[in-house]
Amino acid sequence: MPQITYVLPDGREETVDVPTGQSVMDGSVRNNLPGIVAECGGSCSCATCHVFVDPEAASLFDEPIDEEVDLVEFLEGACDRSRLSCQLIVSDACAGVRVVVPATNG
Repeated sequence: MPQITYVLPDGREETVDVPTGQSVMDGSVRNNLPGIVAECGGSCSCATCHVFVDPEAASLFDEPIDEEVDLVEFLEGACDRSRLSCQLIVSDACAGVRVVVPATNG
């Protein structure tokens, strides 16, 4: 099972097992990690699961859909590494991926 490392808003790092086929958001929520609120439950409609993906890991995930691009565009602190973690589906190739959870979610 791939391990994903979450850099939390307070700077701590938590590494958790996330089953293949689940989202990076699911991994955070199921392990009660702070920072990813996930108000919409993963339907790509609220942007409270915003994370920054390391550039070398970006290609491991599908390209963002139009709805994600639109939501990210209006996020405070968004940059070219911004993604919604509900849209980041974990595969075996994702082992070791790090995501940074900004303090501004929610």
